[in-house]
Amino acid sequence: MAEQTKQAEITVLYFAAASTETGLTSERVPIPLSQGSDEFTLSALSTLLVSRHPGTALGKVLEGSQWSVDAEMVDDPESVVLKGGEEVAVICPVSGG
Repeated sequence: MAEQTKQAEITVLYFAAASTETGLTSERVPIPLSQGSDEFTLSALSTLLVSRHPGTALGKVLEGSQWSVDAEMVDDPESVVLKGGEEVAVICPVSGG
């Protein structure tokens, strides 16, 4: 029996500086699952997104940003496992006055 190779994807929403750096407001991102592991944590997403947008300052933007998954703010990205189908938003810091 042939094994299906459909790759799980998430939707990443970019706002403010993250949108400026990528030139996008959203994109579909395949989740890379390594052999022997079926877990991809939210904390690993920054590296993946930076690799998808070389030559930008996205890494710097992500360092100061927070994440939300399916409209819920995330306090500990290491504890969130992305399985596919989630909507992940990059929440950049905002200055107020």
